[in-house]
Amino acid sequence: MLKGERCFTPRCAVERRRTPPGNPSQRRRRVSDHGIQLKEKQKARYIYGIMEKQFRRYMEQAFKNPGVTGQYLLELLERRLDNVVFRLGFSESRAQSRQLVLHGHFAVNGRKTTIPSYLLKPGDVVSWLESRKEKDFYKALIEDVPKRPVPQWIILDLEAMTGSITRLPTAEDLESAIDTRLIVEYYSR
Repeated sequence: MLKGERCFTPRCAVERRRTPPGNPSQRRRRVSDHGIQLKEKQKARYIYGIMEKQFRRYMEQAFKNPGVTGQYLLELLERRLDNVVFRLGFSESRAQSRQLVLHGHFAVNGRKTTIPSYLLKPGDVVSWLESRKEKDFYKALIEDVPKRPVPQWIILDLEAMTGSITRLPTAEDLESAIDTRLIVEYYSR
């Protein structure tokens, strides 16, 4: 022990004190409503890999849209190009799909696109660039793509390795791990 001989006797400070050492005001307290809302917002940001300013812009768009604000927010986040690439199974994570998009591996409707936040709409087709199909990464990826389920609002063509958006994602298609009500309450203050 750090105190030496004294801690082997009944006068040891560690044994006498029933509370842990330190300032009692710094102990954990109940998290406030604001803290719970902030934690939910941060969780959504980290899942989709978005910075605060960009997330706030998505929230402003969601508030302007008539209807359920939280559902529209998730719809916007799901329609991002990097997220659709991840949902199609072309990458192992959203961060990897973001990097692949930034490096110019994908085309939207035949045009090379390097913007991960590009919002896709129904009828858009996401495909690999022909020049990238000779890469080892692409060849290794082809074997793993069929193993992953694809959302119903996206159609995956395994022959051409393309994905097309058939419709906007609905409430049933959206991820349920995020409580959008708390996020809307956080930004409604």
